[in-house]
Amino acid sequence: MKLTSNLQGLLAASFSVLILAFSNLVHAEDYPTKPVTIVVPFSAGGPTDAVARLLSVPMTKFMGQTVIVENTVGAGGTIAANRVAKSPKDGHLVLFHHIGISTAPALYSKLPYDTLNDFEYIGQVVNAPMTLIGRPNLPANNFKELLVYIQKNKDKVTLANAGPGAVSQLCGMLFTSQLGIPLTQIPYKGTGPAITDVLGGQVDLLCDQTTNTLQHIRANKVKLYGTTTLKRLSSLPDVPTLSEQGLKGFQVVAWHGMYVSKGTPAPITEKINAALKFALADADVKARLAELNVEIAPPEDVTPAGLKRQVESEIKKWGPIIKAAGAFID
Repeated sequence: MKLTSNLQGLLAASFSVLILAFSNLVHAEDYPTKPVTIVVPFSAGGPTDAVARLLSVPMTKFMGQTVIVENTVGAGGTIAANRVAKSPKDGHLVLFHHIGISTAPALYSKLPYDTLNDFEYIGQVVNAPMTLIGRPNLPANNFKELLVYIQKNKDKVTLANAGPGAVSQLCGMLFTSQLGIPLTQIPYKGTGPAITDVLGGQVDLLCDQTTNTLQHIRANKVKLYGTTTLKRLSSLPDVPTLSEQGLKGFQVVAWHGMYVSKGTPAPITEKINAALKFALADADVKARLAELNVEIAPPEDVTPAGLKRQVESEIKKWGPIIKAAGAFID
């Protein structure tokens, strides 16, 4: 009798699992059943927001449902990430985050979510290169002169960033780490005010995305000392990288990826991935991204495996740098 009872329990449990799996499959085939929201962890008008809104148009066409962008700002992007991690497993809430998702585990002593285990990975999306710029009246006219200026003035040199967890803060940390000189970090509430103070001569340096700096570089309103990529940028072919100017291997790229909550059925994640690829192949999207000097991720990276590989690699890279800098947020 005991054996029969156990067998019945096992069969009942197996049947429940099958029913749940079938229910999820049916639901996945109907996806999306309502508008899909892309959650952006940063304010409207910024580079991440701009790319998300650009992608939402062709994704709407592919999905057959409206794809909207919603800004959930605060705590270096962790509020938005937690919102999506804790959301229903139905694919109607999609996180669009940059490199900051992989640095948060080191920047924050406690996160309300597990970066590696609380998300389904959709794929990498775009990579935005960065530039090191200086105020227009900074005495140094090139990177060699800048190094001399920094060595002479050390912590009197100010380095702006867009706030805790921003890519500009990460770039600044790597820059000072490789220089071995502790510059004075000046955090701002966003890239806009940081660039304004660079233009006005109130702060010395800023390392930020080309989406924010290129227009000022082309207008000769700032000093340009190098790019943060390993290869020269096609938009700035005559500008040496920081790596080739002495900071060997220096690389900071604002890569972006898409995520949904863990447990979202595979047919749904596959459809979101297909919608993403459709959007990245759109002629208008490609043209606009080129104008922003933003590169589409290689095809092998616009995949769940490609994105997860990137996140794992970046967590390993930035953890020691952040720890050495003591740049903890909480």
